[in-house]
Amino acid sequence: MSTVHAPTARTREKPSGDEEAAADLKLGEFQSVPTLTLSEARLLINAVMDHRKSIRKVEETDVLMKTQDYLDVFARFKQKENIEAVERMLSAKQELELFERSQLGSLCCETAEEAKTLIPSLSNKISDSDLQELLDDITKLRNFVE
Repeated sequence: MSTVHAPTARTREKPSGDEEAAADLKLGEFQSVPTLTLSEARLLINAVMDHRKSIRKVEETDVLMKTQDYLDVFARFKQKENIEAVERMLSAKQELELFERSQLGSLCCETAEEAKTLIPSLSNKISDSDLQELLDDITKLRNFVE
């Protein structure tokens, strides 16, 4: 006699759209939406918060503080000049989707193979040698002491 146990977790709802970041990038309504690298998001949030603090007292919510902590840890570039330089390099690659560019700027992959594994939609858009050259240029800007 077998015993049927109750599920230990709730069933997940299917995503409402057909978004998929696989070999064929399907972002639905977000396909052409501008995206930011983690470094750009950190720069933007810090600038907005500094501006708001200069005008009036700002209450920092728990979510905002956790977001800032996350970005402080995972943003690969801290200096504005380096963030802008990476954005210029990525913007020059018009064959890449905005999402793919921001992922490359956030992940800072070491090899073209790693980048194409983590961002499968890159596979047929850019050659390994061109991608490796881009990744090497991005790595040169990365300052581990920042």
